[in-house]
Amino acid sequence: MTTATLTTARLIEVFSAIQGEGLNVGTRQIFIRFALCDLRCHFCDSAHTWSVPPTCRIERSPGLRDFEVHDNPVSLDLLLQWVQQLNVPGLHDSISLTGGEPLLHSAFLLQFLPQAQKRTGLPIYLETGGHRPQQLAMVLPHLDSVGMDLKLPSVSGESHWQEHAEFLQHCHQASVEVFVKVIVSRETDIAELHQAAELVANVSPEIPLYLQPVTPLDATQKFSQVLFSAPTPAQVLTWQAKMKQLLKSVRVVPQTHKMLNQL
Repeated sequence: MTTATLTTARLIEVFSAIQGEGLNVGTRQIFIRFALCDLRCHFCDSAHTWSVPPTCRIERSPGLRDFEVHDNPVSLDLLLQWVQQLNVPGLHDSISLTGGEPLLHSAFLLQFLPQAQKRTGLPIYLETGGHRPQQLAMVLPHLDSVGMDLKLPSVSGESHWQEHAEFLQHCHQASVEVFVKVIVSRETDIAELHQAAELVANVSPEIPLYLQPVTPLDATQKFSQVLFSAPTPAQVLTWQAKMKQLLKSVRVVPQTHKMLNQL
């Protein structure tokens, strides 16, 4: 592990926006979008985060989309400066670590998060594929909440059941606020949804689970070359009812940021 790994980050963008998914939907957050992802989910609408671009963009004023372009990688001190610049008093509810997969930057986060918390006073929210429990354990003491994507093979093309179970157990044992998000489409295998509900219930039936229908911007949008259709109302109602036999809270929430044209 090099000193550069500890003190620099490879970013896509830093900006202020309304959270469109999961437990924090509708809240205002400072988003730090990290580059790199080791998954290749079929439904991914952020494939531009899979690799490291030579530059990243930084919003100067929260919500105004007045982006500046900077070289990658970015130093820890510079990222702290950008976050502080966006942190207008009283505006934001938390800082969102998103990507890509933020836990690929766990060594950097271990240095960055304590300072970000101290300088902003904002809670830290991690959005993650939920398949890297060892990296999670490194930064878990500095997180306030975690949104874990549970990847269904029939929809994502990825399969990480054991890693998801270990990851979720880490969050629950640390008493961090955690919820699970499951992307569903018309092609979703109901047996996988039952397996997902069992996985979560085995950790705690109190953990909220969000069913998130794929939300194309239009009828012909493709996700990584695979065409997906939103599930029918009958499918969603059936899935929710079956999962609630094992879990206390199963909610259906679409990607509201797309409805707000906030991409």
